[in-house]
Amino acid sequence: MTDATPLLIPAGTVFTPDDLTFYQDRDSRSLDEAISTADVLVSCPHSGAAIPAELARFLAPEFTRRLQFDFSDQSTSPIVRRWAEIDPRIVYVENPHPRMIRDPNREKPADLRATLGEAFARVEAVGRGVRTDLSGVDAVRPVTFSFYPLLKIPHSEAELNDLADTFTEVATHGLGVYESTRDALIERFVEAKLGAAADKGAALSGTTTFTTLSFHDTMNHTTTPDGAVNVDRPEADRLPRVVALSNRGDADGDPRVDAAGVAQPVTMQPDRIRSLADAHRAGFAVDLPDDVALNKPYLGSYEIIKAGARFRELQPQADAVGLILAAVQAEFLREFLLGEANAATLMKPGSGWVTPDAEHVDRIAHACKASWDLFRDAAA
Repeated sequence: MTDATPLLIPAGTVFTPDDLTFYQDRDSRSLDEAISTADVLVSCPHSGAAIPAELARFLAPEFTRRLQFDFSDQSTSPIVRRWAEIDPRIVYVENPHPRMIRDPNREKPADLRATLGEAFARVEAVGRGVRTDLSGVDAVRPVTFSFYPLLKIPHSEAELNDLADTFTEVATHGLGVYESTRDALIERFVEAKLGAAADKGAALSGTTTFTTLSFHDTMNHTTTPDGAVNVDRPEADRLPRVVALSNRGDADGDPRVDAAGVAQPVTMQPDRIRSLADAHRAGFAVDLPDDVALNKPYLGSYEIIKAGARFRELQPQADAVGLILAAVQAEFLREFLLGEANAATLMKPGSGWVTPDAEHVDRIAHACKASWDLFRDAAA
């Protein structure tokens, strides 16, 4: 168990694209070589938990390391890094900054200061610690998902401006690098796959598909004032025992129909996401089919929405060479990624976090690889 004080990134730290990009044999292969053999780009927008030290002065005094890590998808990073080590068919990019700076799986606000001001106003209207509707203004949250204080309340326009300006500047050191690297990688993959698919003599693997996978975890429990993560989420918000895969469709992966009767676009073809779910059931050796679900409780958020829109723009070019483009979100149950012992520890009062179980991380990473291999085999 780690200590209680929030974990900080040293002031002045600036990340580069190379710091955030992982693939097999990274020390001996170029990124272009990795892209030529890979067909999946995995992104983890919430994997970072450490807070840039420049932002420490804005943290609420009650904010502990347990709340800090619970507010991230920190369990995803060691698993996907390990997956990238063992699987030449993926490239991985991770966000080194926590979502408290700004959530890259939400559309970037046009005016961060105004959005922050509205978020603080909504929280203050109901009182801290009370469930608050932050829809539309949750790119930066004043409170955690358990509605515990995260940021100090600004008491003047000058304080709010200082907070917004500092967050904006610090974001360019990591979060912004993640976003630009993720987007550039998508374009590099598309260019490489379009070229390889058009070249009928190419003897490369992974030249007929390219999928972006936005990788997350969520716990089926929220925290109590003493730090125990043991309060059941409402039934409608609970994840299946292993993973929910999302393509913006319905529970079968088919397009949803809006109030006007218009089918909404999906980011991965329905038959393919159903096949991907079956592959995960086999790869993770689930007990029940419902341990892997589609679009429940989440439809998939901004990363796959943005990628899906880009892929629809590219559809004519992709169709001309037989290239299948897709975007999918995987939301794993955090208790499952943590393992039973670590999950049990976090359900007890405390202010620190747990150390990842290396053997469990390795098992999950191999199951991820097996699932995607099975999916490719089924589609071949």
